[in-house]
Amino acid sequence: MPVSTSVPDGGVAVVTVDYAPVNALPVRGWYDLADAVRATGRDPGVRCVVLAAAGRGFNAGVDIKEMQRDSGHEALIGANHGCYEAFSAVYGCEVPVVAAVQGFCLGGGIGLVGNADAIVASDDATFGLPELDRGALGAATHLARLVPQHLMRALYYTSRTATAAELHAHGSVWRVVPRADLHAAALELAHEIARKDGTLLRLAKAAINGIDPVDVHRSYRFEQGFTFEANLSGLAARVRAGFGGANPTRERELTQEQGDPA
Repeated sequence: MPVSTSVPDGGVAVVTVDYAPVNALPVRGWYDLADAVRATGRDPGVRCVVLAAAGRGFNAGVDIKEMQRDSGHEALIGANHGCYEAFSAVYGCEVPVVAAVQGFCLGGGIGLVGNADAIVASDDATFGLPELDRGALGAATHLARLVPQHLMRALYYTSRTATAAELHAHGSVWRVVPRADLHAAALELAHEIARKDGTLLRLAKAAINGIDPVDVHRSYRFEQGFTFEANLSGLAARVRAGFGGANPTRERELTQEQGDPA
């Protein structure tokens, strides 16, 4: 199954996303992920969730090809609502969520990890929002939870990425390990968390979310409004048609991220 959940072990459950080849999620995938995270968080036997992904990258964002095949706006609306639900599920999960990130973490992937409680990353992990290259806007809310404000803006405007080591230096990544050690490192942190009392952990999660300085739900919905504006004006379609425009190297990278053969 593209989204699967492991049987809890020591209070830790793992939700794994596997949309070959690069984990660019279709509309249904975002909703399935949201459902899996919410169901796992409600399980009284779970005290921590690890959010993981199979394959060479953690998440390549939404399935752009699904949007390109859609002559109307159904796929856009579905993707926006689906992303909102998945991001909200991670943020609102009743227990802490540890994201285990390998390879690329782009677009919607930033929304997931930005709303997680902790991040463990492989040393080849990169994080970024190529939204402007895709005719979209959004998830700056979540990137701002990973890097300082001015760096967030520079990364957003340029579509550049930051490495796991750079995010570790900013304090947003808990630990950086070789890819072969990623799963074990994420489970190690999750099991340390899960040794706490389950009821107290749920209270702690609610308390921490309650004092968050930014309302991530409202902030992200505000961003999404500009994505709709770009689409309704036809601007987004023109950008997506170029899909990288005058930067052939970047265009090739983005195409490969979305699943086209090299």
